[in-house]
Amino acid sequence: MTNQNVLVSDVKGVAMAVAAMKNQSLFSSSVANSMIESGGGGGCNFTIPRSIKLLKVETAEVGGGAARVNAWVDSLRASSPPRVKSTTTAPSPLNQTEDEESSWNLHHPSAMSMFEQITNASKGKQIVMFLDYDGTLSPIVEDPDRAFMSDEMRKAVRAVARYFPTAIVSGRCRDKVYSFVKLAELYYAGSHGMDIKGPSKSNKNKNANQAVLFQPASEFLPMIDEVCKILMEKTKSISGARVENNKFCLSVHFRCVEEKSWAALAEQVRLVLNEYPKLKLTQGRKVLEIRPTIKWDKGKALEFLLESLGYANSSEVLPVYIGDDRTDEDAFKVLRDRGQGFGILVSKVPKETNASYSLQEPAEVKDFLRRLVKWKRLSTPQ
Repeated sequence: MTNQNVLVSDVKGVAMAVAAMKNQSLFSSSVANSMIESGGGGGCNFTIPRSIKLLKVETAEVGGGAARVNAWVDSLRASSPPRVKSTTTAPSPLNQTEDEESSWNLHHPSAMSMFEQITNASKGKQIVMFLDYDGTLSPIVEDPDRAFMSDEMRKAVRAVARYFPTAIVSGRCRDKVYSFVKLAELYYAGSHGMDIKGPSKSNKNKNANQAVLFQPASEFLPMIDEVCKILMEKTKSISGARVENNKFCLSVHFRCVEEKSWAALAEQVRLVLNEYPKLKLTQGRKVLEIRPTIKWDKGKALEFLLESLGYANSSEVLPVYIGDDRTDEDAFKVLRDRGQGFGILVSKVPKETNASYSLQEPAEVKDFLRRLVKWKRLSTPQ
């Protein structure tokens, strides 16, 4: 996509804030609205849905010193609890009482136990499935390059895609996610939705007969590559740190970094980003995400795909989004604000979330997908 494809109004001024514990972004900035008129790329021409807004920031300040780094580390610690191996013996990272945990389960019940309510809500509607990858379709692993999904999970996802339009929405590079999933019939939204492409041909949905390609942050590619090289050099002395280039964003993994080195890692990232005010920082599970300062996230990707499928303002659709990460909250919030569809959080421990339901781990996600397919087969006239 070129600058001619996206019309963005410049905005004067800079906003600076650190949201150490609650905000999904560690640094927030003032933004300016602009309506996307058209787009395309890669030989694929189509009209970008007019209701989708792209918000762009002219500058964002990432200053500060030791106090800011300490607040950052506190936020990393709070948002990155240790993996839970047993739901009965492992202490909760949130230190909930049993009553608090019961209250959480009451407000975010298992999607398996509430399966009939979910399917009842879909009567007369088209279910559209949105699936995160890491921690949802594959287990969280120490080496991001080995986050393989099982053959059983792949079969379950393929079966779901036969009946429902299905998208993988990930912070990973789109090509990387595709190399893991290997299902050409799906939609893929990589780099937190900044790189979206769909199947080139489909007999399942009349609106999906043309590949969708949308890259709202193409102008940032040289900068992302430059920052990636700098961060790889700056963090190589920190044992376990890993920088992953996800094309339109960067991931700094600290899953294998000792907690005593988190402050040093945070300081190195802060110093680098001080020189790149057009990039912003967010965080996920044991990962720091560096993205362009445009208001585009998994929630925007969900809206874009729904509109591309012809369901923008339709009451005949039921979006279901399953994810485990803090970055998936953007999509959960969109569904909650729409009052349409369900977010399902994958987590063994209670977390603050906009999701309606919960599943404990990828194995339960697989069971849920299989059950959904079985229900659809039985309810579809032969």
